[in-house]
Amino acid sequence: MKALHAADLELARQCAAGDEKAWERFILEYRPLLYRAADALDPSGSARDLADSLYADLYGIPEGESERRSLFRYFQGRSSLATWLRAVLAQRYVDRLRAQRRLEPLPDEERAPHRREGAPSEPPDPDRSRHLALLRRALTRAVERLASRDRLRLGCYYVQELTLAETGRLLEEHEATVSRQLARTRRALREDVERQLREAGFTDAQMAECFESAAEDAGPLDLNEMLGSAKARKEPAPGRSI
Repeated sequence: MKALHAADLELARQCAAGDEKAWERFILEYRPLLYRAADALDPSGSARDLADSLYADLYGIPEGESERRSLFRYFQGRSSLATWLRAVLAQRYVDRLRAQRRLEPLPDEERAPHRREGAPSEPPDPDRSRHLALLRRALTRAVERLASRDRLRLGCYYVQELTLAETGRLLEEHEATVSRQLARTRRALREDVERQLREAGFTDAQMAECFESAAEDAGPLDLNEMLGSAKARKEPAPGRSI
């Protein structure tokens, strides 16, 4: 490990332990950095409250009489403390945007665009249902082939809608590790599905149409059901030895 990162790790350890001098040094050196990172995310300055709220989690919430649960526990020194702080702040900003989008109201019916009366509607794509059925079967098989930890991570993030940090705490992983592992799993699923579709005789153009159909209307592509189905298939029947 680089000496600089070792020094950062020691500072994080001291801050997590509640060392006041270490905290004074941290705030002096890293508050301007966090504000610059917040302003880069949102030039209007509205992200600065995220930077300020981060201090409470970094300092830690006492549990019981003496135990302190500091966010610094997840800093492993693999990158500089500055890089890690920017990543944590960026993820919290993304999480807030996600939450805001979920709360956005649907457009009023009278404001929604209406199809002109008498205008012909677009004919339904005759291949859409077939594409979605094939994609569903391929994706289900791909999910079943994942390691149980990868399925759990997918379920936490996409089904339970936990944040990266919450998923990381559950799996005892750093949120940056969760992000990397989710990206790796998505690539693996895509590659597995594409391989299955090619084996079924799909051309690249047909595969693109298949994915486009799913993007426009996922229909029955229920990840929760797929993960549950995969778990059920891998669990032994009662009374049967593993």
